[in-house]
Amino acid sequence: MKTIFKLSMLFVAFIAFTSCSDDSNSSDRGTAGMSVRLVDGPGDYDHVYIDVEAVVVKYNEDLDDIDDATDDDDFERDEYELLVDPEIYDLLELTGGTYALLADEDIPAGAINQIRLILGSDNTVVVDGETYPLQTPSAQQSGLKVQFNQTLEAGVFYTVVLDFDVDKSIVTQGNGGYSLKPVIRATAIEATGAVSGSVFTTGDVVIPATVSTLVGTTEVTTSTNADGDFELVGLPEGTYDLTVRAEITEGVITTFIVEDVVVENGQTTSVGAVVVVEE
Repeated sequence: MKTIFKLSMLFVAFIAFTSCSDDSNSSDRGTAGMSVRLVDGPGDYDHVYIDVEAVVVKYNEDLDDIDDATDDDDFERDEYELLVDPEIYDLLELTGGTYALLADEDIPAGAINQIRLILGSDNTVVVDGETYPLQTPSAQQSGLKVQFNQTLEAGVFYTVVLDFDVDKSIVTQGNGGYSLKPVIRATAIEATGAVSGSVFTTGDVVIPATVSTLVGTTEVTTSTNADGDFELVGLPEGTYDLTVRAEITEGVITTFIVEDVVVENGQTTSVGAVVVVEE
């Protein structure tokens, strides 16, 4: 009888331990803070308008045990939809440190692998003053898929930057129309750094310019805003050479190199004013 009693107690303890373990891995996992920002790489267009309807985070695990996970049948239970006020953004205005804040809230902690932008139907591109529909069929269904492998720790706040490369993302169709095949980088500010500065020519005259650098084999590019300011984001810690391309004289591109710019995670390195003179 004593043996049976001891076995019974062990069984009860095992059940209690299992229950606690399941709870700690599910509904008691806690939450992490996340803000999602949208910025732009350069593009040779007057305007590029995208209609953002939703932002969805895709996890590596099942969220069936998360009470506040989305109940929308359009999404799998390993996805969580962030609170977003639907809005149309001009991507070409999101330069020089300007960004659009898409979402900012607490979400379930855990390992995520993808962020999706769900777009509405009002997406357009303006070329030489004329507006064209921007075809984005997949973006209105499953969303623009952006790879982002990050484990969200409970109690930690993450700032995610979606860097939209407009020039590489818009494709001219054979019928003269335009379609969207997005090239977007997703990085966390806390795990990367940034470089800021401004571009002028002689006499402190603002000139349009693009600024780029290489992250491995990937070119990261941005453009200056109306004040000549720029900001390159999502750069892993390291030392970089910046390539500045400016059109001082119409039709003539002048290139200037800023060497050995040191970037630290979570920090923005300023290179100050870059003065470009005609070659």
